[in-house]
Amino acid sequence: MLNEIEEFKAYTDKPAYKCSGKRDLSFLGCFSFEMIMGFIGLNRVLTIIARGYMFKNGAPDIDYARQALCAWCSIPDKKTAAPKEEWQFRTDFRELHGEFSELVDAKGQGWFYRHFHKIEKFITKNSDIMSKATLAKAEPLRKKFDDAWRDKVKQFQVSLYSPETKGAWVLRFDDVLADALELGPLTDKTVSFSEDEKERIQALLPDDLPYDVAETVIAYCIANKPADSDYVILPVSNFDAYFGNTSFSHKWLNLFPDTLLERDKQSFGVCRVRALI
Repeated sequence: MLNEIEEFKAYTDKPAYKCSGKRDLSFLGCFSFEMIMGFIGLNRVLTIIARGYMFKNGAPDIDYARQALCAWCSIPDKKTAAPKEEWQFRTDFRELHGEFSELVDAKGQGWFYRHFHKIEKFITKNSDIMSKATLAKAEPLRKKFDDAWRDKVKQFQVSLYSPETKGAWVLRFDDVLADALELGPLTDKTVSFSEDEKERIQALLPDDLPYDVAETVIAYCIANKPADSDYVILPVSNFDAYFGNTSFSHKWLNLFPDTLLERDKQSFGVCRVRALI
């Protein structure tokens, strides 16, 4: 969450599917079931990807970054699908395989589409070491993911200037590219604390809030604080994925004392926070 370059690799390299027990969700990679089921937290994921490709050759290349997003999101057309008209949004971008072979294969299977189906196969193959909760979440996803993701990819392509209400509150490639252009190239934003600062943080923590969680969140706030505000948008859903479970959003975030972290109510997988250190 602090080293954006490594985070980019997590969204574009080949994942390692492994699991050491029922509580281990490492096979999800930098995603959680909640992110996959509700497509929340994808704003950060897509922005990291866009930044990685937009500034690949130095000067920003918005069209190249948009193509990368299309490739990553690609999902093959249904075998019974009718040919698309010029005005219709496409979801199969197999023609980008030559330029972005790491993001989409020759069959139009994008990185995220392939990742989900490899997760599905991994769970099925290793069902004996999966928790009941994992198996319960996987079953409805297996039936609904393709259609839901195909609709989502269409939404991503809605123009910022669309007069349709339907497109008013959805995440769009235009939003992602605008954010990527403003944020600039990916960087390593690792923050180090002095021993005195570590002691101050530790002294404020309740017993059930792990120190490493608190330090990571405070470091993120410091590293990402905008020049014109003391507040930072905290990508709660992405932190869940980073820590490998939903303890962060369901438990740990609520335990932060007001003397260490001011925060607004969480909504759509994010919340506004201010670090007080």
